[in-house]
Amino acid sequence: MNSTIGTAQLLAFSTNEAQYVVRCGQGSEPTLPLAFESFLYMQPAHLSLQRSAGRHLAFYLENEARAQTVAQLHVFIDADINMLAYSPYQAPFGGIQMAPGVPAAALKSLMLAVHSTLEEVGVRRLRIRAYPFAYDPAGSALMTQVLSQLGYKVTLAELNNHLPLDQDFEARLHPSERRRLAKCRRHGFHFEQEPLFFLPKAYEFLRRCREEKGQHLSLSEERLTQLFRVFPNNHFLFSVRDSAGEWAALTVAIQVNERVLYNFYPASPLIYNAFSPVVLLNEGLHAFGRASGLALLDLGTSTLPTGLNQSLLQFKRHLGGILSLKLTLEWEAA
Repeated sequence: MNSTIGTAQLLAFSTNEAQYVVRCGQGSEPTLPLAFESFLYMQPAHLSLQRSAGRHLAFYLENEARAQTVAQLHVFIDADINMLAYSPYQAPFGGIQMAPGVPAAALKSLMLAVHSTLEEVGVRRLRIRAYPFAYDPAGSALMTQVLSQLGYKVTLAELNNHLPLDQDFEARLHPSERRRLAKCRRHGFHFEQEPLFFLPKAYEFLRRCREEKGQHLSLSEERLTQLFRVFPNNHFLFSVRDSAGEWAALTVAIQVNERVLYNFYPASPLIYNAFSPVVLLNEGLHAFGRASGLALLDLGTSTLPTGLNQSLLQFKRHLGGILSLKLTLEWEAA
């Protein structure tokens, strides 16, 4: 590949199954239609909001016979540490998203083209934070296999929890959480979808709840507001209100694709700990996702900067959460 990457560069190759092309461009959109629905974080509009002062390179794997793009990877080159690239830059995950049935040989050729392009512009390392295995078990397994063969090392293995939406929420609950759910109902707590004009007040609520636990929010109010404005059909504000109408719990939920609802920013003040209103909050999210035809509710990881949050992991297990891996992998040029 040529190192002049302002315009798209092409690399053609064949496997036993088909003829493929790797297309690389700087911040480009796919030329051929995608053979899958793109995760929100890999859509051009979202990528353009991932504020990197460096460069964004888009790599697409095209199946010529099908005239479709069958895999994509988006890479951001750090402006300050020019020898390091990321996927993603500012999003919960990046990685290679692919259509079912993409052969390992084609995926390997895609990544060799990625490495070659990065080395030509002086980048020696690539860090990929992949999506949870539950999002695409077969695709995650294939991606991990290919990356491992190419010398990637797992630098972080996180435990992610999700709830299947085809199963009853209450049936999966631990007895202790079922009692807390009943207690919330007895005391008049109820789940609501909040209008977006509450977003500034909601952000302050979320910030205070995080501060109580010695944590901080990963997004600024300006950034969160921008995401709601640009993607109004993917971002939702949900709450649990007590009998007096006060917020007992709150979350920002994100519809990641046609299958997944992500419980992104759950929070509740410590004064409501005896009620555990986040259980009722998750019941409402479960019902919303199910009514929307989605397949799973992503409860996220249980990782803090200091390591695994054991109490949070246990709480998600008590909700009936199913574990899957979320890997961060890193490649370094020889």
